[in-house]
Amino acid sequence: MSNPARPDLKAFRELETLVRNLGEELAAFRKRALAAEARLKAIATKGGGAGGGTAAEERVTHLEEENRRLQSRLDDASERTRKMLERVRFLRQQHAGEAK
Repeated sequence: MSNPARPDLKAFRELETLVRNLGEELAAFRKRALAAEARLKAIATKGGGAGGGTAAEERVTHLEEENRRLQSRLDDASERTRKMLERVRFLRQQHAGEAK
């Protein structure tokens, strides 16, 4: 005979459910960790041997160089835009002065 009013039985069932859910969650995390380790190992060995990261390093170097070039172009464009804005302000001031 089980008494549903007993708080210890209710607490035990809740604990049992929590432990089961925690176990399922832990299994999912383990599966994800194993998959991530396998991907990492595949990336490390992709280039062959100890130089597996060489292609990635070259790609990073290329992207950093491209980033520097783009930043330079952006700085130049910003400077040209600032100068153009100064000209427009000057022309507006001249036009406003002539209209009076």
